[in-house]
Amino acid sequence: MDTKHRYHGYVSLQRRGVVALPAEVRERMHLDEPGAQLEVTEREDGVLELRAALPVPADQAWFWTQRWQEREREVDDLVAAGQVAVHDDVDDFLAHVDDVAGVADDGTAGE
Repeated sequence: MDTKHRYHGYVSLQRRGVVALPAEVRERMHLDEPGAQLEVTEREDGVLELRAALPVPADQAWFWTQRWQEREREVDDLVAAGQVAVHDDVDDFLAHVDDVAGVADDGTAGE
């Protein structure tokens, strides 16, 4: 077979069908991340294919934390209630932020 492999080796099948993947493979494929799974496909030719199946890509996991999702729901509620401000440009937006923060025109905190 002329296909290039990043890893080729043997793993042991333990009791109850447990297979331990080499650490280098687990790390590279992000299979050491919480919730990682392997998709198993049995092909007609007897080959077992294993594919990494992460419910959430590792670089996007932050978005699915409980706190972040709570904040997303808060924003959705505010948008649905019409409690949003739309700005024409960056200067208008920054002036609004200063107003909300209580910053005076000279840059000092207001009372």
